[in-house]
Amino acid sequence: MSRQLEDTPEDEEIDTSHLDDVQDGCGCTEIWEHMSDERDERDD
Repeated sequence: MSRQLEDTPEDEEIDTSHLDDVQDGCGCTEIWEHMSDERDERDD
C-alpha cells in the first residue's frame, strides 16, 4: 500500500532522501532502476 502526499498530516515529514539522486522529470522506469540499484548496493 502506498501513501499519498495528500494523506500526510501537515506536521509530518515524508523522507524522500532515497530519491535525491533522481533527476527531476524522469519517469517511472528511471526511478525503478535507481531504487533497484540502491537496493543492490545495500545487499552487497
